[in-house]
Amino acid sequence: MSIQDWIKNEVDSNDVVLFMKGTPNFPQCGFSGQVVQILDYVGAPYKGINVLEDDELRHGIKEFTNWPTIPQLYVKGEFVGGCDIIREMFQNQELQGLLTDKGVETAQQPA
Repeated sequence: MSIQDWIKNEVDSNDVVLFMKGTPNFPQCGFSGQVVQILDYVGAPYKGINVLEDDELRHGIKEFTNWPTIPQLYVKGEFVGGCDIIREMFQNQELQGLLTDKGVETAQQPA
Protein backbone atom coordinates (compact mmCIF):
# COMPACT_ATOMS: atom_id res chain seq x y z
CA MET A 1 0.00 0.00 0.00
CA SER A 2 1.41 3.38 -0.96
CA ILE A 3 1.52 6.22 1.56
CA GLN A 4 -1.19 8.01 -0.43
CA ASP A 5 -3.43 4.93 -0.20
CA TRP A 6 -2.70 4.64 3.52
CA ILE A 7 -3.62 8.30 4.10
CA LYS A 8 -6.80 7.95 2.04
CA ASN A 9 -7.78 4.90 4.06
CA GLU A 10 -7.27 6.77 7.35
CA VAL A 11 -9.23 9.77 6.11
CA ASP A 12 -12.07 7.59 4.81
CA SER A 13 -12.31 5.23 7.77
CA ASN A 14 -12.28 7.80 10.61
CA ASP A 15 -14.93 10.49 11.07
CA VAL A 16 -12.43 13.06 12.30
CA VAL A 17 -8.70 12.75 11.68
CA LEU A 18 -5.99 15.19 12.64
CA PHE A 19 -2.59 14.82 11.03
CA MET A 20 -0.37 16.59 13.49
CA LYS A 21 3.10 16.97 14.92
CA GLY A 22 3.09 14.88 18.07
CA THR A 23 0.12 13.19 19.67
CA PRO A 24 -3.12 14.58 21.14
CA ASN A 25 -1.64 14.00 24.61
CA PHE A 26 1.73 15.48 23.66
CA PRO A 27 1.56 17.91 20.73
CA GLN A 28 5.02 18.85 19.53
CA CYS A 29 4.20 22.16 17.87
CA GLY A 30 2.05 25.08 18.89
CA PHE A 31 -0.23 24.88 15.88
CA SER A 32 -1.00 21.20 16.44
CA GLY A 33 -1.56 21.96 20.11
CA GLN A 34 -4.09 24.67 19.28
CA VAL A 35 -6.15 22.36 17.08
CA VAL A 36 -6.04 19.65 19.76
CA GLN A 37 -7.31 22.17 22.33
CA ILE A 38 -10.14 23.21 20.02
CA LEU A 39 -11.20 19.63 19.26
CA ASP A 40 -11.01 18.73 22.94
CA TYR A 41 -12.99 21.85 23.86
CA VAL A 42 -15.85 21.06 21.47
CA GLY A 43 -15.71 17.43 22.56
CA ALA A 44 -15.24 15.99 19.10
CA PRO A 45 -13.87 12.46 19.05
CA TYR A 46 -10.90 12.30 16.69
CA LYS A 47 -7.90 10.28 15.72
CA GLY A 48 -4.55 12.02 15.93
CA ILE A 49 -1.82 10.81 13.62
CA ASN A 50 1.74 11.86 14.41
CA VAL A 51 3.49 12.76 11.17
CA LEU A 52 6.82 13.06 12.99
CA GLU A 53 7.00 9.27 13.29
CA ASP A 54 7.36 8.77 9.55
CA ASP A 55 9.07 11.12 7.11
CA GLU A 56 7.20 9.58 4.17
CA LEU A 57 3.90 10.34 5.93
CA ARG A 58 5.04 13.87 6.80
CA HIS A 59 5.65 14.66 3.13
CA GLY A 60 2.84 12.46 1.86
CA ILE A 61 0.11 14.31 3.74
CA LYS A 62 1.22 17.60 2.19
CA GLU A 63 0.97 16.06 -1.28
CA PHE A 64 -2.35 14.40 -0.45
CA THR A 65 -4.14 17.75 -0.17
CA ASN A 66 -1.61 20.00 -1.82
CA TRP A 67 -1.55 21.88 1.49
CA PRO A 68 1.92 22.88 2.71
CA THR A 69 1.47 22.92 6.46
CA ILE A 70 0.67 20.60 9.34
CA PRO A 71 -1.67 20.15 11.21
CA GLN A 72 -4.39 19.14 8.78
CA LEU A 73 -7.91 18.29 9.86
CA TYR A 74 -10.27 16.00 7.96
CA VAL A 75 -13.94 15.49 8.75
CA LYS A 76 -15.85 12.63 7.11
CA GLY A 77 -13.26 12.31 4.38
CA GLU A 78 -13.10 16.03 3.63
CA PHE A 79 -10.09 18.28 4.18
CA VAL A 80 -11.17 21.16 6.41
CA GLY A 81 -7.94 23.11 6.87
CA GLY A 82 -4.95 23.88 9.01
CA CYS A 83 -4.61 25.64 12.33
CA ASP A 84 -5.57 29.17 11.24
CA ILE A 85 -8.69 27.98 9.43
CA ILE A 86 -9.75 25.70 12.28
CA ARG A 87 -9.23 28.47 14.85
CA GLU A 88 -11.26 30.94 12.77
CA MET A 89 -14.03 28.40 12.17
CA PHE A 90 -14.12 27.62 15.89
CA GLN A 91 -14.34 31.30 16.85
CA ASN A 92 -17.21 31.79 14.38
CA GLN A 93 -18.95 28.58 15.57
CA GLU A 94 -18.56 27.22 12.02
CA LEU A 95 -16.50 24.24 13.14
CA GLN A 96 -19.15 23.12 15.59
CA GLY A 97 -21.77 23.54 12.84
CA LEU A 98 -19.69 21.58 10.35
CA LEU A 99 -19.23 18.72 12.81
CA THR A 100 -22.96 18.67 13.56
CA ASP A 101 -23.87 18.85 9.88
CA LYS A 102 -21.54 15.94 9.15
CA GLY A 103 -23.11 13.87 11.92
CA VAL A 104 -20.18 14.00 14.32
CA GLU A 105 -21.41 14.12 17.88
CA THR A 106 -19.73 16.72 20.04
CA ALA A 107 -20.10 17.77 23.63
CA GLN A 108 -20.81 21.31 22.51
CA GLN A 109 -23.56 22.23 20.08
CA PRO A 110 -23.41 25.33 17.88
CA ALA A 111 -25.20 28.39 19.21
